[in-house]
Amino acid sequence: MKKLPLLISGAGIAGPTAAYWLYRYGFKTTIVERASELRLGGQNVDVRGAGRIVTRRMGIEDTIRAATTGERGLRFIDQDGSSVAEFPVSKSESRGFTAELEILRGDLARILYDQTSNSSEYLFGERIVAINDGPDAVTVKFQSGLERAFSLVIIADGVHSPTRELVFPGATEVRELGLTMAYLTIPRLPSDTNWALWQNAPGGRAILLRPDNAGTMRASLSFLAPASGHERASTAEQRRLLRDKFRDAGCLAPRILDAMEHTPELYMDAIGQIKAPHWSRGRVVLLGDAGYCPSPISGMGTSLAFVGAYVLAGELARSNEYRQAFANYERILRPYVAKAQQLPPGSPRLAHPKTKLGIQLFHHMLRFASHPTVTAIGRRLSKPKAEQVSLPEY
Repeated sequence: MKKLPLLISGAGIAGPTAAYWLYRYGFKTTIVERASELRLGGQNVDVRGAGRIVTRRMGIEDTIRAATTGERGLRFIDQDGSSVAEFPVSKSESRGFTAELEILRGDLARILYDQTSNSSEYLFGERIVAINDGPDAVTVKFQSGLERAFSLVIIADGVHSPTRELVFPGATEVRELGLTMAYLTIPRLPSDTNWALWQNAPGGRAILLRPDNAGTMRASLSFLAPASGHERASTAEQRRLLRDKFRDAGCLAPRILDAMEHTPELYMDAIGQIKAPHWSRGRVVLLGDAGYCPSPISGMGTSLAFVGAYVLAGELARSNEYRQAFANYERILRPYVAKAQQLPPGSPRLAHPKTKLGIQLFHHMLRFASHPTVTAIGRRLSKPKAEQVSLPEY
């Protein structure tokens, strides 16, 4: 496997993490990324549990800590802005709405790029259009017309991976959760604090506003609805939909909708999970969201990316045969993925009540859950999914 480089599709979190570990083990890697440059946008992501252990073993935990958003916790508010309940940032490596290592996705991507740019070849503005698996190598054709041979291909380019469909056409199940989310960045106001704010509105709508370390705020608008193609609509159509959907949604809505008209960064998606019966076929293997996206509401996507990359690279280093390495990778990681994809009962509907009465009941539940005694009992009785894997030593 070391005679030819490995090709990694996707320069997000999982791909560069795999490249880091593969280089440690003596492999050469090439990373292909459809974007013309490193994608530095995106919302807050958190690094928890076993994912945090991987960053520690990479020596980047302190670098991530220095770039955290500074979020103090999550505060639930009523439609008029009054506080309902709050959950401060947890010092635990796994628990809490806000992780201790809370970082912007773009900042994390930059940290991983800096760790790998000198040891991996990066091909920006390029994408895979054909993969031909052979007995001794994989021949890959790129959009530019370039053809190259690689020992293996790792597909780590996200939940909507077009590369995955070249090798696993129709084989993966997208489990829709009935929730659509839109993300954008808006200006920070003097009245903003480092508390994240969550506000519900009737009709299964919710608004989340989170601080960052860039002098702006990260906003998301979510609503219960079956997948209906909104994510593929034009930006103008998405803006129109969100204005109609959230114009009467309470105190946070007017500010976000006004800012939405001027921000170039608006991303909308129907939230779901990826369930693949097999993560490998021949010399090609799935990694991260492309193979087992747990959905953003799980809080486990980044941790799964780190852990999956660590285990895949370690098994490739430990085995003399890629088929055995792929089988070991899947055997070790599948139980962890299954637990990460187990969402809290009632999700996402529980956090998106459809009626005013439902919102009142949700708020009563939050007030109870935020009581210090109840919180302490929950910490003692629960073992977070972020910790429910034993990381091998390679």
